[in-house]
Amino acid sequence: MSDPALVLRRIARAMRGMNELAVEKISTASRRDPFRVLISTLLSAQTKDAVTHAASTRLFAVARTPEAIVALTPARIEKLIYPVSFYRNKAVHVRACCRRLIDAYGGQVPDTMEALLTLPGVGRKTANLVLILSHASRNNICVDTHVHRIANRLGWVATRTPEETEFALYRVVPKRYWADVNLRLVTWGQNVCKPVYPRCAACVIADVCPKIGVTKQGR
Repeated sequence: MSDPALVLRRIARAMRGMNELAVEKISTASRRDPFRVLISTLLSAQTKDAVTHAASTRLFAVARTPEAIVALTPARIEKLIYPVSFYRNKAVHVRACCRRLIDAYGGQVPDTMEALLTLPGVGRKTANLVLILSHASRNNICVDTHVHRIANRLGWVATRTPEETEFALYRVVPKRYWADVNLRLVTWGQNVCKPVYPRCAACVIADVCPKIGVTKQGR
């Protein structure tokens, strides 16, 4: 197994100059507003970063609070967030999530995993990212498909699902890097360690990566 600390340090240096992730941009621009991080993360699933950022920007230009979003019709939300993947389902989840925030939490985004998971459409990936970006948690690892794929390629874990990967990573990644895993591996996954034809020749960790499951490489 490659050393997680070494890998994460190398990637941190190499990713300078690469595009910042959409949710990170929104978090920075909104001064880490938990509500905007929550909603933009809901929109980001299986959607390219540029599309997520544009859709979130359109939505927040019209409605910046749970109350404002609940006041919109589902059709209006759909129009604002299109063309994110599954935009119709996401419009329903976003509105229902906002209703739950109003009814159960006074319109505020909660700061615990248990409470976040009671929100419609929110799974562990979204909850972890909100805790890391908006509540400055250093006790969480956010795992999406990129993190799941790369952690398995590196031999850090041997897991079947992102949730299994999350819990396995807590055992192998030094705690000081937990909050950084998502940003670094997602950026690397989008630019270098791609799902199909990873660019191994251009990868700064190629010499320590066992390339588990990689059968073909890109240029």
